[in-house]
Amino acid sequence: MKKRVAALLMTALMGTFCITGCGSSEETVQSSETTATQEAAVETQDTEENTEAPEEVSSENAAILVVSFGTSYNDSRDITIGAVEAAIAKAFPEYEVRRAFTSQIIIDVLKERDDLVIDNVEEALDRAVEDGIKVLVVQPTHLMNGYEYTDLADALKSYEDKFDQIVLGEPLLTSDADYDAVIKAITEKTASYDDGETAIVFMGHGTEADSNGVYATLQNKLTDAGYENYYIGTVEAEPSIDDIVAALEEKGAYKKVVLEPLMLVAGDHANNDMAGDEEDSWKTILTGKGYEVECLIEGLGQIPSIQDVYVEHTQEAIDRLAN
Repeated sequence: MKKRVAALLMTALMGTFCITGCGSSEETVQSSETTATQEAAVETQDTEENTEAPEEVSSENAAILVVSFGTSYNDSRDITIGAVEAAIAKAFPEYEVRRAFTSQIIIDVLKERDDLVIDNVEEALDRAVEDGIKVLVVQPTHLMNGYEYTDLADALKSYEDKFDQIVLGEPLLTSDADYDAVIKAITEKTASYDDGETAIVFMGHGTEADSNGVYATLQNKLTDAGYENYYIGTVEAEPSIDDIVAALEEKGAYKKVVLEPLMLVAGDHANNDMAGDEEDSWKTILTGKGYEVECLIEGLGQIPSIQDVYVEHTQEAIDRLAN
């Protein structure tokens, strides 16, 4: 900063006035006495300023907090949430990557059962403050902008004055490009099943929030793209398993159904509500309708191209940081 002030003062004394915009090049209004030497001095000043700026973001004072709902299924957690975190860490080595879960129930289970301590959002934010983090990028792994995402955004507001900068990234399904990327990922992964006699059904969680509409949007985009054997349902909202059964029976061409979670992790919903042996599980219901059922217990977080979407959203959040 002292070097910057001294350079500007020297330039002013020489009769040169500079107008600098954030992230833009300098427009210089010079007097007739300005010499080539003075112009070189201004260019040197610009070079020094540009090379020094990145030093403000370092592992010592900047971090990315990856926020997930969480899961008590250790194997799935490592290859889904852990994989997303690893992809972000690889993409942004200048940032320390930290973890937080929003489900206190899962946090408590992991602590009691496995002696594994994971911060909730408030604890993670407090820890960042205590550790002297100045710039915090918060990237959620949520599927949509629902209640949990809103709660996270609200929680960050009370910490805005505790950081120099804090910014929140977008959930997985936000833009049209996100939908296209997710559709490409899930259809490429299951392409071998799309034989005209097999329905590929994805189970989402569902929410009472207006954002539940992302499932209908995803279904419409799948159909419009020609993926007529793909179906999107939810556990706790609409479309329900009853809606899925009706759609399959209306088509009348299927002998087999492949079930897979439309969730970051393959946790309790995938293992029980989708693939469990209980009478109300999707597998049991569809088997009772005469379909051969195959369950793929794999979360979206295992797919590299899905990890890439979270990395892109993290980059977009970083780009919103003030320069």
